[in-house]
Amino acid sequence: MPATRKQRMQDQLREVLYEIIRREMRDPRFSDGLLSITDVEVTTDYKNATVFVSLLGGSEEARLEKLNLLRGATGVLRQELKRSKAFINVPSLTFKYDEAIERGSYMFDVLEKVRREDDARPKPLVVEEEESKEEAAE
Repeated sequence: MPATRKQRMQDQLREVLYEIIRREMRDPRFSDGLLSITDVEVTTDYKNATVFVSLLGGSEEARLEKLNLLRGATGVLRQELKRSKAFINVPSLTFKYDEAIERGSYMFDVLEKVRREDDARPKPLVVEEEESKEEAAE
């Protein structure tokens, strides 16, 4: 299925914003963890965009500080988006924290723990089907 205009804009916003943040925001508070733009949702009128970010590493307080830094830099980020000439009209940006990667990592850890516990349990003795049929026939 071909990408819609909205989907193309969301993809391009995600890519260009990531490059701008990586290149332009040289704030040392971004150096102690991994910032990832996981998704961008643009409204149907293309005037507003919600940018979902994942911030791995550091404490919860540090993540909240980074998110607030991004929110405070929306004006600068919009100017850079205009300067990139990738967009005719640049939407307003709203940043939201996306916990999906952390939840996925947590679920992986839980499943791995369950697997290790299962491997540590003694296995039940399995009787062969033919042997049980012979015993039943006698």
